[in-house]
Amino acid sequence: MNRKLTWMLLFGITTLFTQCKDSGDEVKADDENELITSVTLTFTEVGTGTVTTFAYKDPDGDGGNAPTKFDTISLKANTSYTLTPAFLDESKTPVDDITAEIKEKAFEHLLVYTPNPTTLLTYTYGDKDTNGYPIGLTGTAIAGAAGTGTLKVQLRHQPNAKNGTITPGSDDVNLDFNLKVK
Repeated sequence: MNRKLTWMLLFGITTLFTQCKDSGDEVKADDENELITSVTLTFTEVGTGTVTTFAYKDPDGDGGNAPTKFDTISLKANTSYTLTPAFLDESKTPVDDITAEIKEKAFEHLLVYTPNPTTLLTYTYGDKDTNGYPIGLTGTAIAGAAGTGTLKVQLRHQPNAKNGTITPGSDDVNLDFNLKVK
């Protein structure tokens, strides 16, 4: 009886070590969302070149302490602007320019600008990734008639899923700026 038990124990341990051997394949971490502590939207008025910037700053990132800056976007009615955003991770030294990473990995990112009400602003993409899908790092924003509302700015992180729509992926940024068109 002891011999059978010894052989079964020996067989079990051998099987365990055989199943747990290193396959040699490196396990890669999932492509995680970016930490973004600062968002700047630059509106350059078409025709005059007048530049106006609006910023959001949250030094500790999403959650935790409240943002230290959250500007209200103020635009002229019935006016066209070139819109360019900038994204930073200021929690690192030196500061990490996430905008450069978005450009480099444009096939994984989509910026979405959603005004509410929709009559306040119309956005047209001015750039595309290598697959022909919009990016949103440059585009044209046309302010509509005077009014107030919000402009939702979303940076969608869509690794291996980008298809030109907002649906796949997750948010690196999801901000509701107050918007005044006057």
